[in-house]
Amino acid sequence: MGIGLVDPILPAIAENLDASPSQVSLLFTSYFLVTAVAMLVTGVISSRVGGKKTLLLGLGLIVVFASLAGLSGDVATLVGFRAGWGLGNALFVATALAVILGVASGGTATAIILYEAALGLGISLGPLLGALLGGWQWRAPFFGTAALMAAAFIALTILLPATPAPATKTSLRDPLRALGHRGLRTTASSALFYNHGFFTILAFTPFVLGMDAYGIGAVFFGWGLMVAVFSVLVAPLLQRRLGTTRVLLLTLGALALVLVGLTLAAERSVTAVVVLVIVSGALLGVNNTLYTELAMGVSDAPRPVASAGYNFVRWLGGALAPFAATTLAELYNPQTTYAVAAVMVLVAAAVVFIGRASLTHAAEVGE
Repeated sequence: MGIGLVDPILPAIAENLDASPSQVSLLFTSYFLVTAVAMLVTGVISSRVGGKKTLLLGLGLIVVFASLAGLSGDVATLVGFRAGWGLGNALFVATALAVILGVASGGTATAIILYEAALGLGISLGPLLGALLGGWQWRAPFFGTAALMAAAFIALTILLPATPAPATKTSLRDPLRALGHRGLRTTASSALFYNHGFFTILAFTPFVLGMDAYGIGAVFFGWGLMVAVFSVLVAPLLQRRLGTTRVLLLTLGALALVLVGLTLAAERSVTAVVVLVIVSGALLGVNNTLYTELAMGVSDAPRPVASAGYNFVRWLGGALAPFAATTLAELYNPQTTYAVAAVMVLVAAAVVFIGRASLTHAAEVGE
């Protein structure tokens, strides 16, 4: 929910802090860049203090930096606090899936679906709450995020059983070593380019819609709802019928077509942009589940290590996309932004196609 809370207020932040869209996009870039690099450290910490303490540390950092972000007086300060927020995000995200896999019953596939369901619901509800708070005051969503993370901190403290530190300590190089496995490297590399398309839609489209916080929140609520439904209900069904790799190639191709549609619709039809954004949520939901399953099952690396290596690479795409998207629009036009994103998604599909042999084991497990 913390990611989606900020989305509806991006234009308001630009207006209130006298900043350009590319400057405001640095809120995402600093956040995800720190998240990506910090992924290499998460395993070192969690393997020494345990998963629960690592999650609580991550949430605590988010509470602090989200609160400070709400007090910012200029965009540079806000970007700096978002970077600190990204450190907390890394500690939480890289550890959460490994902890869920460790404590959930029903097997890996079921645990991943639960994880993706939580992400989807958070992504859908976040913009709705962000719109309600942001329509009142642009700083409010930051304090709203801090309150939500504090609630999560309390919930984990009470409800999550203690997770002892693993017997084997993880080093800084282990996630990079894990990427030496061709299957994991293929998955992470494809996800890097895929994330460019994902975060172009999420971080750039609010500037194209020309709506207030309530309108943007409503659009991305519909988008997030599609992410949640398709990640939980549709992805496993398609995976069983067609296989992981084939579905991934089909959905990446369809996402590229949606981005081509956005290229044609930007600045011409707001209705078409809204429809295409919501449709993209369905494709993103399927892809998110498939990428996660591949990353967790394609190599023999311990899951926290595989997660850290995978997330390090894929979040680099999330860091690059928002700034690249807004800069391209300022230099050229929004059509160029979406066209470049379509090409990036096609590159993601090409990476999967070229490396499909290394993904066979994970695909068979998914089937």
